[in-house]
Amino acid sequence: MIRLAIFFIFLMSSQSQVSANVEVSQKEKDALIDLYNSTNGTQWNTTWDLKAPVHTWKGVEVKDGHVVEVKLFMNNLEGTIPESIGKLKYLTRLNLAFNSITGVLPKDIVKLENLIELRLEMNRIKGSIPSGVGKLRQIQVFSMFNNFLTGPIPESFGELKNLKELNLSSNNLKGIIPTAIGNLTKLETLGLFENSLEGTIPQEIGKLGKLKELVLANNQLGGEIPAEFGQLASLQILQIQNNRFDSYTGLQTMNTDQFLVFDSDDKSLSPRFKEIQFERTRMADTKFEDENE
Repeated sequence: MIRLAIFFIFLMSSQSQVSANVEVSQKEKDALIDLYNSTNGTQWNTTWDLKAPVHTWKGVEVKDGHVVEVKLFMNNLEGTIPESIGKLKYLTRLNLAFNSITGVLPKDIVKLENLIELRLEMNRIKGSIPSGVGKLRQIQVFSMFNNFLTGPIPESFGELKNLKELNLSSNNLKGIIPTAIGNLTKLETLGLFENSLEGTIPQEIGKLGKLKELVLANNQLGGEIPAEFGQLASLQILQIQNNRFDSYTGLQTMNTDQFLVFDSDDKSLSPRFKEIQFERTRMADTKFEDENE
């Protein structure tokens, strides 16, 4: 029985290794080579040997003959993301954060319908977010803070019902916060810090019962703080300073004991706010490490 068990373990291990080592299709390989060429691959910190099997390339994970992950965090990528990235249709994670990527988001990025995590923060990407972003129905993390994005926040973000983290802070986004954000009932982090957003905070944000971090500071938001903020029972980090609000009475419906971080410009809140010593931080939801490395 012991020998049989050992043989079974060896067999399963061998099969897993074979599965991982299966060469990907030429279409997917070409898409990776396009990425390599478009981002000055010869000058990456860790480059690819294009003559070696794809599964040996830095940051590329292959499963069942398909590319499922590309993680090139802080690897000195310079250039643009090619349109052919959309051919990696089995991709679940794309992490190109902390590089020097320029240009605009390829429109075909919305074809990555199996994508769970997209991390493009700390680059130099400009242009607008594709309106078809709502096609990424499986996505849980969409993070593009510290780029040069312009235009509005697409209403179609409201279709991403699995989204847990949406971070678009430190860009040049304009327009309003879409009311459809209230559809994201699994959302835990919403970072819109330091843009040029205007209008009022939609009361629909009160539906986000799992929201832990809400960072709206340094915009041009106005009107009143929605009374629906009182429904955000999970909220621990709230930053709304440096806006143009007319009234902060909506904050009085909140349980201040729940906060780890609270920032507001209001000087006339009830004494229970003034008595609490809150840690002040510029950007609570910014992460500077590759958690997958």
